[in-house]
Amino acid sequence: MGQDSLKEEEIVELLSGIENVRLNEDESAVVIVDQTVLPGKKELLELGDAKALYDAIFELKVRGAPAIGICASYGIFILAKQIQADSGETFYKKFKEAAEYLNSSRPTAVNLSWALRRMEDVVKANISKSPKEIVSLLREECRLIQAEDAAMCKAISEYGLSLLKDGDGILTHCNAGPLATSKYGTALGPLFLGKERGMNFHVFSDETRPLLQGARLTSYELDQGGIDVTLICDNMASIVMKNGWVQACLVGCDRVAANGDAANKIGTSGVAILAKYYGIPFYVLGPSSTIDFHCKTGEDIVIEERNPEEIKCKFYEKPMALSSVKCYNPAFDVTDHNLITAIITERGILRAPYTESLKKAFPERVIE
Repeated sequence: MGQDSLKEEEIVELLSGIENVRLNEDESAVVIVDQTVLPGKKELLELGDAKALYDAIFELKVRGAPAIGICASYGIFILAKQIQADSGETFYKKFKEAAEYLNSSRPTAVNLSWALRRMEDVVKANISKSPKEIVSLLREECRLIQAEDAAMCKAISEYGLSLLKDGDGILTHCNAGPLATSKYGTALGPLFLGKERGMNFHVFSDETRPLLQGARLTSYELDQGGIDVTLICDNMASIVMKNGWVQACLVGCDRVAANGDAANKIGTSGVAILAKYYGIPFYVLGPSSTIDFHCKTGEDIVIEERNPEEIKCKFYEKPMALSSVKCYNPAFDVTDHNLITAIITERGILRAPYTESLKKAFPERVIE
């Protein structure tokens, strides 16, 4: 099936509700909002084969760590339905090949491997059953993953909102709203929840070079949600902080190490350094699926490097640098735990030392 556009009127529900990623009606494909064409164009894509799913994740058509995990879980379910096998063992071999292929699409966001590993665990635990029975269990699991993410986002939003006051100025980087997660989002969740309860915030949205997630997605979501938002270039964060216009920084995360170091979109660590200098709280918000106890520190997090041409050519009519000029284009950086005021998860507001607070919050995840 590949990637097929759907009718624009079908998009409203996905942009305003929980299901920014979902199965189509006959459960033959995953439906996503194509985030690469927002806000100028609203388009849905149907992903019905392995290459379409891989490309959608790699090309950022679906992005945001939780949304990637949800898409991957639905995607591997779709691919599992296509497997021809006469036993659980044969089914598992083909399933694992498909999962490894999807997992290779992006290395940094832990939700991708987490979701695929969770789906694989279902197969392994039921390998004595027929492929048809296993597929049915996979369907239940992928739906559960999305439902859990929605519940986690609501809890994260509640905890985050408790740290804010009506009228606060907020600075955010990249995009961690409904498009990147479920329902409220993570970093933007407290703002949407606060808006529902009559609170008002003024948000400064970093444009987030080079792919402009803040400009294209965050400012779009906030504007559509009736939240006062001002778009700024990344290098303007310092002056709005110095002017006293920012009372808190809220960012999402793609992976959190056991010591509290947090990987997020490139430029996040710079925001954290500025916030530390100006005495502004810097909060990292994310579900437990982004916490990786296998990574002791941020040094263990693999940082994805993307095509250098994104810097010189993306969104430009003409290249903005000579073809002979080299570019370094890491997709993420790691914010040192010492710069983070608190990590906000669905299990509460965690503070330093994170080696202790993370273990206490998630004892079942700890690796000795």
